Amino acid sequence: MKVLVAVKRVIDYNIKIRVKPDHTGVDLSNVKMALNPFCEIAVEEAVQLKERGVADETVAVSVGTDASQEQLRTALALGIDRAVLVKTDTETGPLGVARLLQAVVEKEQPDLIILGKQAIDGDSNQVGQMLAALLERPQGTFASKLEIEGDHALVTREIDGGLRTERLALPAIITTDLRLNEPRFASLPNVMKAKRKPLDVLQAEELGVDTASSLEVVAVEPPPEREAGILVDSVAELVEKLKQEAKVI
Repeated sequence: MKVLVAVKRVIDYNIKIRVKPDHTGVDLSNVKMALNPFCEIAVEEAVQLKERGVADETVAVSVGTDASQEQLRTALALGIDRAVLVKTDTETGPLGVARLLQAVVEKEQPDLIILGKQAIDGDSNQVGQMLAALLERPQGTFASKLEIEGDHALVTREIDGGLRTERLALPAIITTDLRLNEPRFASLPNVMKAKRKPLDVLQAEELGVDTASSLEVVAVEPPPEREAGILVDSVAELVEKLKQEAKVI
């Protein structure tokens, strides 16, 4: 079985976001970048499948500039076998990314495709579903547990009121939720080994895919500043303020 994992370069989740003065986007200058946390979960799941002997090969793919090679090397250090960068210097929306991934999937022919359910920058939660539609393959979204039984995948996902397990015929697309696993840290020896693992670069133009985005950013605004809290001397005073000032009870 070949497992393909899509990963994305995003601002490190520990960094406080700065909005550009003209409100056209987020300021990325001198900002630490990292592997999207949900993509880390996808990578970990692929590596675990390889360790259990379920997968024979794992491949990480990313769409972006040359800088995305850093995150692909991180995936390699975490245990992925090889990586593919679809290089593009233009801003690509979710549908454009899905189309580029479709071209890579048709080239690689993986049995299982794992993606993070969303990226923490755009929060679109669309690429996995769009990719499944383009490929006309079954999908299991927000997976909190994944098991492979022969040529089927059992995907457990959280729903209102409990859990639901779906049986998908392979090849299929899975998007990961937080509870699927706990990503590991890359050890120094594995970081050094990752430098020697293969990383292929494909030009987006060579794939013959229209990546023009139909989305337009109207404005980006920082969240409003929160007012400072106050201290109260008793429960009775707290209740009174909730009634009279906050008007929540």
